[in-house]
Amino acid sequence: MPPAPDDVTQRQPRAHPESVAVLRDLTAEVPELHGMPSGVKGLDTLFFVTKLERGQVRTVPLGGYPQRGVLHITGVPDTGKSLMGEQFAVQQAALGHPVCLVTTEQPAPFLVAALRQRAAAMGVTFAQIETRIVVIDAASNAALRDDVPSLLSTLAHAIKSYRVKATVIDSVTGLYEAKEMLARQVVRALYTFMKKWYQTALFISQKRSGHEELTAEAAGGYAVGHIVDGTLVLTKKEILSRYEQSLYGKPLGELVRLFRIDGCRLCGHDTRVHWLEITPAGLVEIGPPLAAVLPKAT
Repeated sequence: MPPAPDDVTQRQPRAHPESVAVLRDLTAEVPELHGMPSGVKGLDTLFFVTKLERGQVRTVPLGGYPQRGVLHITGVPDTGKSLMGEQFAVQQAALGHPVCLVTTEQPAPFLVAALRQRAAAMGVTFAQIETRIVVIDAASNAALRDDVPSLLSTLAHAIKSYRVKATVIDSVTGLYEAKEMLARQVVRALYTFMKKWYQTALFISQKRSGHEELTAEAAGGYAVGHIVDGTLVLTKKEILSRYEQSLYGKPLGELVRLFRIDGCRLCGHDTRVHWLEITPAGLVEIGPPLAAVLPKAT
């Protein structure tokens, strides 16, 4: 049976002229690029912008994550991913900027305990942040964790109610557990939402330990790096040989943690692999480039 005329009409491609514009007509909608301090020592200078002044090209540190950017922080367990999300939340709250922290892994009371520790280590009193960090507890509410539209409606409510400008999701992996084929679909919905609401966002995801250490591959092997604006990759390596001991300047059995920015389409960034340290107080710090240190250790 031939399709009905309405079905044929719906299937025919049509032009969408409303989606076509020249650069001049789009300029009014372009957001100014600013840095949002990350709360991570050594990180904010790794993003930069390029300026043309008097015919000379120069780079200027952005001073933090690119504002309104959606960044993906990924790595194997125990590399400092959640710490970076918490440090960003504490830093922004201490500066007077409301932040929403969506937790899909640890229930809200345990997250609050972690944030108390992070704030103390950063020299911030709990009173400075207690009314500026908004928590959505998707760890304790399966309806939020398993239904992305419900989560986004709840997040929109939080953004409107508290005038939130930055969002951390720890972790996006928790939103597609046991259904990793949906990873791209979930992350695309989250990314589109963050852009609509002008959020600076951190999506934290956990890699399986079998993945290549410094790749941006997300949990389950379903890469989402092409959707977000940039990816920060964290990894760790245990010193198990005399060669590695000599190379890294660390004793046998110690851990070496590394960090790199795997692309950022909003601004320039340092492309080198850097040392990453987790201090005794529980803070992530980014150290010098690996290449600058290794010759001294050999």
